[in-house]
Amino acid sequence: MSATRGSVRHYLRVRAPAARIWPYIGDPTRLPEWFPGITECVVEGMQRTITTEMGLSMVETLLTNDPLQHRFQYRITSGIFREHLSTLDVLDLGDGTSVVEYSCDADPAPLALMIAGGALDGLRALQRLVEEE
Repeated sequence: MSATRGSVRHYLRVRAPAARIWPYIGDPTRLPEWFPGITECVVEGMQRTITTEMGLSMVETLLTNDPLQHRFQYRITSGIFREHLSTLDVLDLGDGTSVVEYSCDADPAPLALMIAGGALDGLRALQRLVEEE
């Protein structure tokens, strides 16, 4: 972390193979199913617009959606961010479990902490969702 840039990472072990987790992450329209506070998600080409339950809309550019490596990356391109990159990785451990990791780099730094806090809640919700299937 620098004076202007913040970096945060969260991860959880999930009792499910990557193939069962990836459809929730790899389909960018499914975000409201597992990320608390997101009520709407519209994808047009490589742009995703999310709307929060408080009515705030944010535009994101979808950068990476790799079903082989189970990696999804996006950049928030609107609002008060000077720079932003979030990455979700699903690592299959080969024993019926996976590690799901969410990392965020942002400028200004406090926004990385804000997003990552919500992301940890999202990972926990995703964990409950797939483990109950």
